[in-house]
Amino acid sequence: MKILIRLPNWLGDVVMSTALVASVRQIYPDSEIDVIIKKELAGLAGLIPGINRIHLFSKNDHKGLIGAFSFGKALRSQNYDLFFNLPSSLSSLTLAWATRAKKRIGFRSEGGFFLLTDKFRKPLNAHRVDEYLFLLEQFTGNALGDRKVELKISDTPQVDENRVLINFNSEAESRRMPLDKGKAIIDRLMNTFTTKTFVFIGSKKESAFVAQLIEDSEHKDRIKNFAGKTDLVGLANLMITSAVLLTTDSGPAHLANSLGTPAVVLFGAGNEFNTAPYNKINLNILRYGQLKCEPCVKNTCELYGIPKCMELLDELKMIAALRVYLPDA
Repeated sequence: MKILIRLPNWLGDVVMSTALVASVRQIYPDSEIDVIIKKELAGLAGLIPGINRIHLFSKNDHKGLIGAFSFGKALRSQNYDLFFNLPSSLSSLTLAWATRAKKRIGFRSEGGFFLLTDKFRKPLNAHRVDEYLFLLEQFTGNALGDRKVELKISDTPQVDENRVLINFNSEAESRRMPLDKGKAIIDRLMNTFTTKTFVFIGSKKESAFVAQLIEDSEHKDRIKNFAGKTDLVGLANLMITSAVLLTTDSGPAHLANSLGTPAVVLFGAGNEFNTAPYNKINLNILRYGQLKCEPCVKNTCELYGIPKCMELLDELKMIAALRVYLPDA
């Protein structure tokens, strides 16, 4: 059997979809399992166990519904038996239909659901991982047991117990650490964990924000700025060799969690019951939790401008959570 899975479009969602890939491999152990992934996330696909072939899709190269159709049509010669569609978009449904896979499986949430052969309603208030697995359970009729998101590095380098990663970035403004609050947290951490090196991460477009965060620090000798300087594989290697990650609700939180790196995750606008890192081992979630508006699950803070749910996070709770993974500090 030949199976094609259209993976989601965001870093965190792709990580959360790895549980589905593993379950598909378990149910169809002798099948060829291929994936379609956004070109910008290509390096991530290489870390997902159980994949045979990776098809890279770019909206810049294949614009609109016509582009999605042409991409899918080019895959017809592969004669796929099953196509699992994970993104909620009309373009991904069009792509699925164009492949002429014998069975095209997905959720009914989009207007183009008629392009699917097997369609199911999304479960209410489910974690994103469980949502993806629900789709597989409904199609196969099999109840799934072990649930885990996992990425694998080819080798296992030694962990630097003195390295702390920090990610204060997020695609959504409401989940990003406010600049002044970020600077205050950095000063408190540097003065508390005096023997540790702090490594800041982020994408190229986030590098200016990271530079602002650390520009006034009095301890620049213990700060390293890797924002915009690593690809996804490099970031994964950096994570797996670090003691702990302090991060906002963002893709890197899921990446670290899938690799087994301890993570302290700061939640504001996001709902941790739906989109928190999935594996519970080495995971600590913090939120302020005293505002009536949280979690609003909006991308901008319409009530306060600057997300107050992030601004009021307790720095002492962050330090206490980090001490669990930095016992000698």
